Amino acid sequence: MPSSNINPPIKAPKLLWAIGIISLLWNAMSAMDYVMTQTKHEAYMSQFSPEQLAFFYSFPSWAVASWAIAVWGGVLGSILLLFRKRQALWAFLISLVAMVITAFQNYVLSNGLEVIKEPVLLAFTAVIFIIALGLVLYAKAMHRNGLLK
Repeated sequence: MPSSNINPPIKAPKLLWAIGIISLLWNAMSAMDYVMTQTKHEAYMSQFSPEQLAFFYSFPSWAVASWAIAVWGGVLGSILLLFRKRQALWAFLISLVAMVITAFQNYVLSNGLEVIKEPVLLAFTAVIFIIALGLVLYAKAMHRNGLLK
């Protein structure tokens, strides 16, 4: 019987599927928030104060572009993770960097801290960063373990 140097594909662990699906749902919510904000969806945006709306609608074009890259990079990363592609790592990393740029605009270059005011919303921003960093680290580990090709 001839020997083969070809390694059989490694079966994806159930945790990869769970994280991939959960991250896709999480990032889809971010995408919905982005679309609703950019289209100024009346029912969705009615939850915000006039001051908050003015803040959201005053983002410079480069910040809106950075936000779009963060959001859609996360969606793409989740899809690539489910397809077990190594590019998931890069998509998540680019998304995280774009998120940092967007947050810098929102909280350092502008008055986002004054406008948002609510500690829960500020804490939620921290949770978003933690999850994004976690997805980068998870994709890196899966790539290192040979699960992303």
